[in-house]
Amino acid sequence: MSLRILVLGNGGREHALTWKLAQSPQVERIYVAPGNAGTKNEPKTTNIEDIPPADFPRLVEFAVKNDVDLVVPGPEQPLVDGVEKYFRKVGIPVFGPSEQAARMEGSKAFSKDFMTRHNIPTARFRNFRSSQLEEAIVYIRSADYPVVLKASGLAAGKGVLIPESKDEAIAGLKDILVARAFGAAGEEVVIEEFLTGPEISVLAFSDGYTIIPMPAAQDHKRIGEGDKGPNTGGMGAYAPAPAATPEIMDRIMKESLQPTIDGMRREGFPFVGLLFTGFMLTEDGPKVLEYNVRFGDPETEALMMLLDPKIDLASVFLKAAAEHRLDSVEISFKSGIAVTVVLASQGYPGSYEKGKKITIGNLPSDVVVFHAGTKSSGGDVITAGGRVLAVTAYGPDLPLALVAAYKSIENVNFEGKIFRRDIAYRALNASKEGLTYAQAGVSVDAGNALVEAIKPLVRATKRPGADVEIGGFGGVFDLKATGYKDPVLVSGTDGVGTKLRLAVDVGIHDTVGIDLVAMSVNDLLVQGAEPLYFLDYYGCSKLEVGVATQVVKGIAEGCRQAGCALIGGETAEMPGMYLPGDYDLAGFAVGAVERDQILPKKNIAAGDVIIGLSSSGVHSNGFSLVRKVIQVSGYTYSSPCPWNPELTLGKALLEPTRIYISQVLPLVHAGLLKGMSHITGGGFIENIPRVLPKDLGCYVDAAAWSLPPVFRFLRKHGRVEPLEMARTFNNGIGLVLIVAASEADEVIKKLEGGASSVYRIGEVTSKPGVEMRNILSWSED
Repeated sequence: MSLRILVLGNGGREHALTWKLAQSPQVERIYVAPGNAGTKNEPKTTNIEDIPPADFPRLVEFAVKNDVDLVVPGPEQPLVDGVEKYFRKVGIPVFGPSEQAARMEGSKAFSKDFMTRHNIPTARFRNFRSSQLEEAIVYIRSADYPVVLKASGLAAGKGVLIPESKDEAIAGLKDILVARAFGAAGEEVVIEEFLTGPEISVLAFSDGYTIIPMPAAQDHKRIGEGDKGPNTGGMGAYAPAPAATPEIMDRIMKESLQPTIDGMRREGFPFVGLLFTGFMLTEDGPKVLEYNVRFGDPETEALMMLLDPKIDLASVFLKAAAEHRLDSVEISFKSGIAVTVVLASQGYPGSYEKGKKITIGNLPSDVVVFHAGTKSSGGDVITAGGRVLAVTAYGPDLPLALVAAYKSIENVNFEGKIFRRDIAYRALNASKEGLTYAQAGVSVDAGNALVEAIKPLVRATKRPGADVEIGGFGGVFDLKATGYKDPVLVSGTDGVGTKLRLAVDVGIHDTVGIDLVAMSVNDLLVQGAEPLYFLDYYGCSKLEVGVATQVVKGIAEGCRQAGCALIGGETAEMPGMYLPGDYDLAGFAVGAVERDQILPKKNIAAGDVIIGLSSSGVHSNGFSLVRKVIQVSGYTYSSPCPWNPELTLGKALLEPTRIYISQVLPLVHAGLLKGMSHITGGGFIENIPRVLPKDLGCYVDAAAWSLPPVFRFLRKHGRVEPLEMARTFNNGIGLVLIVAASEADEVIKKLEGGASSVYRIGEVTSKPGVEMRNILSWSED
């Protein structure tokens, strides 16, 4: 195959791409429009200087006339302006996105909204148009975090303001929206949270389905050393960046890059080309700063030096753009480090002189000088821009690559040459520092702060046998202080299931702790035991003290309702084990029962009455199905609750599991109960047989109580069959009691007046299994 390729652009990025493409045995000719003095001297390459870069029809005409097989746009502007569709109409593939897909760079407001829709980690933000100035000012004043202001449109990399105060932020907002400091790019502004941490750039190839990242790079935007002075297009870069560990890159792929490509395809504008994503590596994990829809500059220069010599870049571009088969292409990189140092004109990024003669002496084989702002004049090469050259070196490690780059700069000269002498200083400094536990993502200070925050909550659960002072190596409970004569200890452990996912998504954390206690202590109760003490486990990636305190507040409230002491727990901060913002819960409860009161009794017999106590809602089982129903129902967690419009649907579904201890335990002590069943996962059909002798069963009359509205909602919108409801949910009955028929009325009378309504719902029968009677009544709306 003899390929002809048209590259659009005239910077160091385009020279680096041309340099690498020219190494392909498949490539016959490369045209660069307009190109520079560097591209002009590459083998197989011709500059096209007589066609303006924005004249797409003439570029198409040229491409057709010269049998161009592939177009590679360098800068973002042609892509945002829709250059891809001009060539697509004549059948020439473009390694670059469509105009629709290019909105990911062309409109920061659009891209931020996209990230929200697809749960891609990014800074908190709000978008405001110029007509919403007053609303935007109110937002800035009310924000509880420092902000960054970003002009939504293309502003040549200069549309970002980082104010140091709210007043400065408001002044900057007026500059963007009213004074139009960034022109039309400032018609809309993004006000977002200021993030801190190492910043990296990830450039990745995509064919609309597959995405393959190159090694992460770090660039240097400021003109001065130590990151001082005004922003530039970039004064240097190096790759791979040590901050981008394999774990970080794995998270970036799973949490951001692949969801971005999948989301764009699902929304009807698949991304084909090079996606360049900026990330901030925060304490909560990698967060997207912005998308760019083209190669970065000067990152590209370093990355082309790292690309394995055996990799045919032209083939990669064609497989992605024309065949959408990027998964069939091998893309690999050399094991060392590449460094780019930009040489700029005196005065850049302000005004500067052009036309200075450039001389380049002998260079080592592992150094390439890529041209940016240069042109040929007579027999000389002269400066023609602010960023003039990109001296790029490869080495087996960072110090050697830096030495090669800076040594070579001594042989590259033009009047007014300026450059930074501290490229890659972050990586060099980091390599000299010892690691700390905090750098590994674990905050001992946050753990100590949590202990202090929850001490008053824990003390409120004090009861005979426990002093509930936390902070030691273990919890102590004095069983003798409870007054039991011949006690048997009963223990139980449980979690909250996927109800926890709902709590995290809704952002309500003070009820799942009650659920956690309820699931364990209700299991103790059905064996006749009084809950004595409880311990919890809280696991997370990063400990958010406020969230964890709310969770423990719920746990303490559950213990108070159950009459047990919260005597200890474990908080595990484990970076990389959980996604940012997620956490996991487990609980462990211990209770006691007199030996002669252990349930179930052995005298359960056919004819015994089954009594049901009402639930408070879904409790803590079946939430995988609940979440699926919501997904297909057209509702969201923020929708008004259909059966209680004063609440959101999410809050209503989070109604905590009822704790039955105070209402039922006195009947255990009175000897009036033969057995109990906690209706959890498996519903009536799975749970009631657990308490019955193997030769007995029961019937449950579904018409004995009214199916609560939450279960009618789930049945209707999920089209869940009644029998499936009976084997999944509690359907309004959270606890079942088995009593002798002669004592049923007395038991019901003693239970009435408690938190739960009481129903006679069935009987024990001589036929094993659970017969659900009148279950079709649940199908009636």
